[in-house]
Amino acid sequence: MKKPSRKPAERTAAKPPVKGAALSGLRRGMTLELLIERLDPEGLGVAHFEGATILVAGALPQDRCLARISHLGQTVTHADLIKLTQPSELRTKRPICGEAEQCLGCALIGMRYAEQVRWKHEQVRDELAAYPTLKKVPVLEPLSPNQRMHYRTTAKLAVAGTHREPYIGIYRRASHDVVDLEDCPLHHALVNRVVKATREGISKLKVPIWQEKNKTGVLRYLVMRVSASSNEAMVTFVTYRRAFNEIHHLARFVQEQVPQVVVTCQNVNSSEGNVIFGPHDHFLSKQQTVQDRIGEVEVLISPRSFLQVNNEAAALLYNAVLERAGLTGKQTVLDLYCGIGGIALTLSPHAKRVVGIEMNTEAVADARRNARLNNRRNCRFEAGDVRELLADSIEDEQRFDLVVLNPPRKGCDREVLQQVAELAPQRIVYVSCSPQTLARDLDILGGLGYACRELQPVDMFPQTPHVENVALLERIPVKTA
Repeated sequence: MKKPSRKPAERTAAKPPVKGAALSGLRRGMTLELLIERLDPEGLGVAHFEGATILVAGALPQDRCLARISHLGQTVTHADLIKLTQPSELRTKRPICGEAEQCLGCALIGMRYAEQVRWKHEQVRDELAAYPTLKKVPVLEPLSPNQRMHYRTTAKLAVAGTHREPYIGIYRRASHDVVDLEDCPLHHALVNRVVKATREGISKLKVPIWQEKNKTGVLRYLVMRVSASSNEAMVTFVTYRRAFNEIHHLARFVQEQVPQVVVTCQNVNSSEGNVIFGPHDHFLSKQQTVQDRIGEVEVLISPRSFLQVNNEAAALLYNAVLERAGLTGKQTVLDLYCGIGGIALTLSPHAKRVVGIEMNTEAVADARRNARLNNRRNCRFEAGDVRELLADSIEDEQRFDLVVLNPPRKGCDREVLQQVAELAPQRIVYVSCSPQTLARDLDILGGLGYACRELQPVDMFPQTPHVENVALLERIPVKTA
């Protein structure tokens, strides 16, 4: 891994821009003069040149720019932004982040926030409009958190370089180069302080950094979780081997520099893949969890708990689910892909009984602890494969008034949707982080007897192209002769 140059991209030597008639064929390294027409779903600027589609990271609609071709694909060509010759009116007047051109982790950070929300709204509507059954579904205005910067309370960062010059950050797009993040405007202030302290500690204590090329060193990743309500932090050092002494001293140094760090942990991951966590955690502090509050729910966070990275927006999402659940205290609820139980615990005071199902056994253990913490005695959480447990529920003729679906980005398997329809709940609330797979699954559910009544976007990740959605579906009454 190497550290990318911090020099602005426009200072890099470039070939003269090529205009229409002069082009005999696109080549890697060629510089083009482009007009950005729109953004693709990943937030990349889309332009066309001599019939070719060019994707430019960091560009916005209406930008006129110089871009250098970095990759030639079969159908799409990628290019790096070199210089804005005429910035778009959609851009902010003052850049928010000085590292944006190198990092490219927040594709919309240069766009005015109102335009970000408008674009996300259009993205969701466009995905639904691709299905005839969903064209008339109302898509409400997105819910936006008040805090749109420094909201990320979770960060998983790669560590690279050497102890003499360590750097901590994210992988640059389509590479193993690590972009050093010194003061990320999206990270919670405590995350930035921990990054700075860790960098100083690595140098002072000469902590050996993992070298992928020759398979030497120790420290691989730095993972941080912050409780927004208590302003406390948990830090996990992911290492290639145990190396207790080096990491123990590094953890103590970080805690001395940032007293808000109340939990430190070492995770050992000796695999050579891109998975961050290994199977073994070793706590370096007596305290092993931090407590946070999302809406009306208290949650305990452990090193590998899944939790939304934006506390305020997560509360908006949980409330959007509650508003569409239609609960009066008499209903039974099934929460599929329940994670650590945030949604289930939000619904439980308004329901007769809530059952949560989740594959991850550690998340289920967290959910059970959270149920006890919140004194929710009408909640039960089960660990296992969703399809298998749904099959058991059908066989046992269990009935649920409401089913909540909150699957990973890939959406639900068709078999799961069919099983949910077979349970015949009156309502389904579908929570999704992918408008594409959400639209696909809503169309399938339409064919299984469930009509989508409305969709509520939630801007969980300001400055990025991602958007969460909460969809309400109701069972279509069966007409009798």
